[in-house]
Amino acid sequence: MKGMIKSILCLTVLFTIFAFLGASMAKDKKVTIGGKNFTEQYLLSELAKALLEKNGFQVELRTGLPTNIARKSLEQGEIDLYYEYTGTAYTVFYKEKDSGVMSKPQKVYNWVKKKDMEKGLIWLYPVKFNNTYTLMMRKADAQKTGVNSISDLAKHFHKKPRDLIVGVGTEFWERPDGFIKLMQVYDFKVPPSNIKKMSLGLAYKALKDGQLDVGMGFATDGRIAAFNFMTLEDDKNFFPVYNPSPVVRKEVLDNYPEIESILKPLSEKLSTTEMQKLNKNVDVQRKPETEVARAWLKEKGLL
Repeated sequence: MKGMIKSILCLTVLFTIFAFLGASMAKDKKVTIGGKNFTEQYLLSELAKALLEKNGFQVELRTGLPTNIARKSLEQGEIDLYYEYTGTAYTVFYKEKDSGVMSKPQKVYNWVKKKDMEKGLIWLYPVKFNNTYTLMMRKADAQKTGVNSISDLAKHFHKKPRDLIVGVGTEFWERPDGFIKLMQVYDFKVPPSNIKKMSLGLAYKALKDGQLDVGMGFATDGRIAAFNFMTLEDDKNFFPVYNPSPVVRKEVLDNYPEIESILKPLSEKLSTTEMQKLNKNVDVQRKPETEVARAWLKEKGLL
């Protein structure tokens, strides 16, 4: 009897030690995920957070960051990872403009991955959808004016320079892959009085409400179909490919190599259609990003 009690006590002590060690290990697994200041980025951050937490990580989110701040925060170790777009890294961070690279998904991914590796920043598996920039019009107006492509839009501005009001994001205005450069490539000018700078979220609503005639958007945004917009064809392939990928500091990945396999399912399952649905749930149906992200993960059997 005494032997049995002793064994039980020993087992209890062992279980307590293992539980303590497990809790300590889990407590030590801490990562900070950054994110930019638009819906898709909030969602990507929430999706990554949920998967990492499922696998024992303590996760802090620092979202709502402009592109340059997100990048600097990663380089300086203030965040451990965030989702960056291949086209953004190529054109904004490295100031490159070779259309033979930036318009090819695998080429531009390989290029930025190699360059960032030299800085101790590791690009993991890229997500398959291409969230490139796009210019949008209400379908009825596009059909009425005969504008189906950005070249058509340029011709329209040549004939009627003050006919259309254009809404662009503040950051998009000055970027190397932004609106100023786009006007140069397509050879047209919009009078300053016809340009309205605003946040991305407001541009969709302003276009829907008739306050704009042309708006800047993202190809994966669910509001394009929901609001009956038409995207203008980028017939000169001005916009780079924008496949998002988790970019992780090397020292973090060396400590927690499992991060790559934990986040891989997002790269495999997040198609353009799926991302549009998620964005629509937030922007049109007004559901919280956390709720939308976790519901999708459960639907896909990932949570």
